[in-house]
Order: sequence, then C-alpha cells, then structure tokens
Amino acid sequence: MKTSSAWSCYDEAQLNELEAFAQDYREFISKNKIEREFVAASVELAERAGYRNLDELIRRNERLEAGSRVYASMRDKSLILVEVGKQPLTEGCNILGAHIDSPRLDIKQNPLEEKNDLAYLDTHYYGGIKKYQWVTIPLALHGVVVKTDGTVIPICIGEDADDPVFVITDLLIHLSQEQLEKNAAKVIEGEMLDVLCGNRPLVVKGAPDANAAEEQEPKDPVKQKVLSLLSERYGMEEEDFLSAEIEVVPAGPARDLGLDRSMILGYGHDDKSCAYPSLRAQIDLNEIPERTALTILVDKEEIGSVGSTGMTSRFFENAVAELLALCGYGDSSLALRRCLANSRMLSSDVSSAFDPSFASSFETKNVAYTGHGLAFLKFTGARGKSGSNDADAEYVAFIRRIMGEADVNWQNAELGRVDLGGGGTIAYILAKYGIRVIDCGVPVLSMHSPWEVISKADLYEALRGYRAFLAS
Repeated sequence: MKTSSAWSCYDEAQLNELEAFAQDYREFISKNKIEREFVAASVELAERAGYRNLDELIRRNERLEAGSRVYASMRDKSLILVEVGKQPLTEGCNILGAHIDSPRLDIKQNPLEEKNDLAYLDTHYYGGIKKYQWVTIPLALHGVVVKTDGTVIPICIGEDADDPVFVITDLLIHLSQEQLEKNAAKVIEGEMLDVLCGNRPLVVKGAPDANAAEEQEPKDPVKQKVLSLLSERYGMEEEDFLSAEIEVVPAGPARDLGLDRSMILGYGHDDKSCAYPSLRAQIDLNEIPERTALTILVDKEEIGSVGSTGMTSRFFENAVAELLALCGYGDSSLALRRCLANSRMLSSDVSSAFDPSFASSFETKNVAYTGHGLAFLKFTGARGKSGSNDADAEYVAFIRRIMGEADVNWQNAELGRVDLGGGGTIAYILAKYGIRVIDCGVPVLSMHSPWEVISKADLYEALRGYRAFLAS
C-alpha cells in the first residue's frame, strides 16, 4: 500500500498550525534534554492547564469526577497525566505512552581525573549508541547534584552562548592508520569516552613571609582547578559526584533543517518527538472526554524499562489504583483489573525512516517514509518478533477507523529487514494487563545518534493522531 507526502494535503491554516507546533516542540526539546527537565517543564504546563497533584488529592481524600485533571510524578523522572472521562473508569482508559529518556553518556560516580595536564570526566554510555559518533562534537552537562543534607543542585553547563562546552577528542588522521583498520564498534571503545573538561592548573601562592614569591602547585593541579570552579559555582565537592546524576548530551538547540525548513535536526527525537505531542494532546483537550484520557511519560526505556521510574515498575498500576479510589471504587483490585483490561493504548515510540543512503537495510513495502505521516507498527521486536507486542487485527482495524475519521495521514511500518536486527518499546509491558496496544510514532533518520532528523509533517500528524485517539 503506497502512501504519499502529507505536505500535499495541508491548507494554509494547517500549515500555520504545523509551523507553530514545530516551533514549540523545537524550543521545548532544546531546553529540556533530560528526563528531570522534561518532567519539570511538563508539570508546569499541566498545572497551567488545571492539573493537580495526585498526592495532594489523596491527602485530602478529594473525590474525582468527570473533567478532573490530575498528575502524578515518580522520582521527578516519570509522569502520568489523567483527565477523568464521562464513562466509569472501570470501562477503561485511552492511554498514550511514551518514554522521555534518550541515548547519552552518564558521568560516573568517581569520574574526575588528570592525565598529562588535562582533566577528564569518565563516563558510562547509556542506551544503544555508536560510540564513535560522540567524539569531536560540542557537549553539555545536564543533571543534578544532591548534597548529603538533601539539597538538590541543578546542573546545566554548555547551553548558554557564554557557557563553556565539553568534548571527547579523537586521534588525528595523520596517525590513525591502525585505528582505521578497526571495525566501527572498536574505533572508539567505551573506556575512551572521557570528556575533556580542563587544562589550566590551580596555582597556590607561596607563604607571605617567604623570601621568594614562588608559586606552588598542588597534586593534580588541573583537576584541583576544575574542583575549585565547581565549588565556586555550585558549592560542590568531589565526593558530591557520588550522589549526582549528570548526563552528557550534545550542546546547542534543535534547528530547522533544509532550505525548505521542512525538518528538524535535534537531540532526543527518540522519543521526545512522540512524548511532546502526547503531552500536548493530553493537556490541550478542550472537552471532557468520553473515556478517561491518560498519558504516561516514562524513564529507562532505552535500557529495558527497568527501575522504579521505568515502565516495569508498579508506578503506573499504583497511580491508577489511587485514581479508582478517589473516583469511589475504594481499594478494589477487581476494579483495577477491569479498568486496565478494558483500556486501549498507543505506545508512542519512534520508528526508523527509510534512508536512501542505506536502502539495503530496509524492506521498502513495509517501512516508514519521512513526511508521509504517523507510522504504525503492528509489531516490533527482533528477527522472529522476539520481545514484541503484536497488535491483534481487530484493534488495528479500530485504529484505522479512528485515523480515517480524523483524516490523519498515517502509514504502516516495520523497523527494517527481518533478519537484520530490531528493537522494542514499552508496548509489551502494558499488554500484560490485557490492554489493547499498538506501537506508533514519528519516523526518524539517524536514530540513536547525537543529532537525529524528523519531518515537521510527521510531528504534526502525531499530534493530530494522538488527539483523535484520546477523543475516541
């Protein structure tokens, strides 16, 4: 089934809406590159739209009714947004689920070292990345340092025009004969991903009564200079790295791409190009939905959805149980099971986009094309659908009808050639509750690279598709 470019379908009003939304998205992902930042900014938008903190409602034992808007956060790194619908909650929810973590480098807990008058921060890569892509590009540090008294210190260095940036160096071409004989997986290895962060030594003046005004250098003076700057700016000591979460990401904002400005080059399109439209579709609902609308934005998908902020935790299940209690169902586990089993979901995660430069990696009848709209994947997984949710035909037919009635531009897709590899999403985790779920999202070029590419049209169709689904 052949699809066509979504760009040919828009009138002037839609083009204006598309451009406005693309600008909002570009600015949002430029300012909120990591999970904590994404959640904080999302909560701010949600509260402005009338959402209230679930924990506060629980303390007040406040009854929820149709139109009530609620949010719940988990460790400031995952978020659930709910608008209670007109139908009983046991009839199920319409759920959008996306992840807000992206491949990156994490600063280790004992990272700072000096080697030959250069100071480095040691890292551990996070998620599936090609390690050689991270060398020689400007890098920024985002995250938090938590002091032993509980004080949380936000860290963001490398984004403002006056900020310094960081880099991972590479071997000059003149000496790289041996390096270039290695395969791509070995050209740059994990232990080589050290972030260069200083070269100037800390100089300590001699004692005032000394005969000569000589200067003294402490041990590891460049490292000590870096520590002195961290202390001056953040009140941070070396031991504070032990309780820090600092992520290394590409520095700089997302940009329009192409002479026609039809695309966006940015960090973290996987999966923020699905998470942000999901967020906006949820908070921009202008009528009380028939079925309860729920959006979940989760952490840790890139490493298997593990941990207390990942989809495999009980955060989602517990939050829904609390909602049921506030809607008058008490602590009934049966009501919870009915609610989940009657729910339906779009697992909002990106798809690969066909790249003519690597055409042999794709099966052209079943691949997403840039600019052709929202991509639906009946299944994901690897090779023999391993680790996949596989949506049933009846649910796919239902989705076809919803998208058709809303005139959403959409396409069918698979990740790539059957035996070449694969990938997974959070869909299979939600499916264990009996939730009907299908993967869908924005096609991405250069997925899992520091700078990824999407079409503004696909981003806009994701917003339109998610709106239609929540209202169904």
